Amino acid sequence: MTEEAGAAAHARTVLQQCIHAKLQVKPADEESGAEWVEINRGMVIYISFFKGATEDIIPKMVSTLLNLRLCEADSGKYTSVLELPGSVLVVPQATLGGKAKGKGMQYHNNIRKEEGLRLYSDFVSQCERELDSARGRRAEEGAGDKTTVKHGTYGNRQVLKLDTNGPYTHLMEF
Repeated sequence: MTEEAGAAAHARTVLQQCIHAKLQVKPADEESGAEWVEINRGMVIYISFFKGATEDIIPKMVSTLLNLRLCEADSGKYTSVLELPGSVLVVPQATLGGKAKGKGMQYHNNIRKEEGLRLYSDFVSQCERELDSARGRRAEEGAGDKTTVKHGTYGNRQVLKLDTNGPYTHLMEF
């Protein structure tokens, strides 16, 4: 649901906690094998931007998504990926902007590819900065960790392998 009743969404995300996730960012070809990025415990964020989206929504998206208490801690309580500490895998997912028309899907509300790539890159960068900041705070407290942000390739079809500790999936619009 968007913040203002009746306001059009400019981005849609789906969040999924995970134990391990692996995303193919480049398929195998004649010269080399497939390339993958992977994370351990944390969160997968599928993201799509719509027409009218600007970089102004990115800081709020990053803050909201990374601070939501959606990850199950060892104690059984839910905590944010920043507090866990956990890693983040960002997956561009243009199909989140689809609407059914007859027996097919249409994507007329999706942002142009060049604009979407710019916003996606900005989103990933801001997630990296936020996770780096949280990692720095934990290091000051004497708790080291190996949290990271990994991401898919915008505009490409990608293979995802996901191990989760429950289908605890959430849809958020901005």
